[in-house]
Amino acid sequence: MAKINADQLNQHCKNALLPVYIISGDEPLLVQEACDALRQAARDQGFSERELYHTEGGLDWQQLLQSANSLSLFAERKIIEVRSHTAKPNDAAKKALEAYSQNPSPDTLLLLIFPKIDRNTQKAKWFKGLDAIGGSIQIWPISPKFFHRWVDLRLKAEGLKANHDAVSVLASKVEGNLLACIQEIQKLKLVTQDKVIDGATMANAVVDSARFDIFSLVDRATSGDARAAVRTLQGLREEGTETTIVLWALAREIRALNALFFAKQNGTPLDSIARQHGIFDKRLPLIKQALNRLKPGQLRLLLRQCVLADRAIKGASRQQPWSLLNDIVLMLAGVRALSTRSIQQQLK
Repeated sequence: MAKINADQLNQHCKNALLPVYIISGDEPLLVQEACDALRQAARDQGFSERELYHTEGGLDWQQLLQSANSLSLFAERKIIEVRSHTAKPNDAAKKALEAYSQNPSPDTLLLLIFPKIDRNTQKAKWFKGLDAIGGSIQIWPISPKFFHRWVDLRLKAEGLKANHDAVSVLASKVEGNLLACIQEIQKLKLVTQDKVIDGATMANAVVDSARFDIFSLVDRATSGDARAAVRTLQGLREEGTETTIVLWALAREIRALNALFFAKQNGTPLDSIARQHGIFDKRLPLIKQALNRLKPGQLRLLLRQCVLADRAIKGASRQQPWSLLNDIVLMLAGVRALSTRSIQQQLK
């Protein structure tokens, strides 16, 4: 399979298209743009029909295979697009894809969209079958190191000139949210007259699109990113989020970490324990990373700190709930917020 860099996709599309493309990745905007480029190129090359399928909720792969190998009533070439909710197809999907790879239709372009596919899956028979006839585009997230550069290039692509301060303001506001960044750039095109933007103009024009949701808070704290976690907590507070909901999410994560820590000590497989606590494949690497970073004493202190926060929220103590939640977030991220003695005194 020709491995195609996403940055080179537009150039690739100027040539005759391959019969199959696999697009995989977890960044919705970049995945969508890659799909758009392939669909437009396919239309230009005579693929005038399009059929869209989703695997979530069940998909009849044999019916899809029959459709891929048959012409429409008007004998037009067509795109068959399959959006998979999982990076690991079921047995029926594997069987159908293996069969199709052996005899692809010249009048069909098969476009398969997956979440990020790992190396082990790429070694599977179905993937190798498609490997011989098609192209793959792996979509990688934009790293924080290159995000400012990405924002700058997007602004220029839309005909906007922004200085370094303006780019920094926009990058900070959207906090890695590519979809929000594109939306803000489109708004900027409407409100700027001379298409030249400085830091002050950007600050006034762009709303804060950073996503201050509770699950992002938990993930950022669990990953050890204390600065981002505290900023998210502050955003939740400013949005008027109830302290009880924030504590519930943090306590749930801490209880799961404790259970998994003891399972790890006892040699029990973590996967089954993780599922009991609502932690599935996508988050398991993050949890394992946290278990390697946090000590047993830290996990016990975190549980005690949750008790303190619960008391404060219920009015059973004079402490400030948001201050205690901030301590929990810092401790979960690996920052020592309070000493053991201090927590023991508060519990008394």
